[in-house]
Amino acid sequence: MGDGRMTRQSALDLIGQTKILAVLRGIPIEQTLDVARALYSGGVRAMEYTFDHGGPDCVEQTAARVRLVTAEFGDSLLVGCGTVLTVQEAEAAYAAGARILVSPNVNESVIRRARELGAASMPGAMTPTEIMRAFDAGADMVKLFPASFLGPDFIRAVRGPMRHVPMTAMGGINLRNIEAFLEAGICAFGIGGELASAGMVASRDWEGIAGNAQRFVRAIAAWQERRDKQ
Repeated sequence: MGDGRMTRQSALDLIGQTKILAVLRGIPIEQTLDVARALYSGGVRAMEYTFDHGGPDCVEQTAARVRLVTAEFGDSLLVGCGTVLTVQEAEAAYAAGARILVSPNVNESVIRRARELGAASMPGAMTPTEIMRAFDAGADMVKLFPASFLGPDFIRAVRGPMRHVPMTAMGGINLRNIEAFLEAGICAFGIGGELASAGMVASRDWEGIAGNAQRFVRAIAAWQERRDKQ
């Protein structure tokens, strides 16, 4: 499956094509591969493992998950790290195999380091000023968070003068609202519990997780097909 060394451009191409980044937080390490396999079987090709800064050894624990998944899937799967707050975390994530670094905020040092390492950068922003700060610092995509709070109308308005900035949406994305965000111009989504909830993981409902993934993949494909026919 390759050596797991996906390039930055390959990572961006994959996200642009598939539009789904599974956001995985708090998955027990012994179930990491089971969840990844279920999501992959449902069509998800990009997964983010978040740093849990409230827990001990969060950097090493997250890096261990990234190494596990990268070793199994190689470059057939884009693996990333989320809640990357420092340059040191960016470096640890990349060393483990993460090729997209996602943050909830705009930290120019983290963005620049991601670019130096060769990883895609997706910092989080909430205002037009933050969006442009992130993009001017070198962000490949800017994550609008929390997306459900901001809403499609806000995103559509912000994109008016900023159509050159690729924007993603995370927070509250579901099958009921994803089309509205696509219509607003969002290019990709971070989706967490709607794909793999804590309850589904605890009950080892791998089939259910795969089914959730399939529904999101199909919803995006159906929207894309309708748009292409217009």
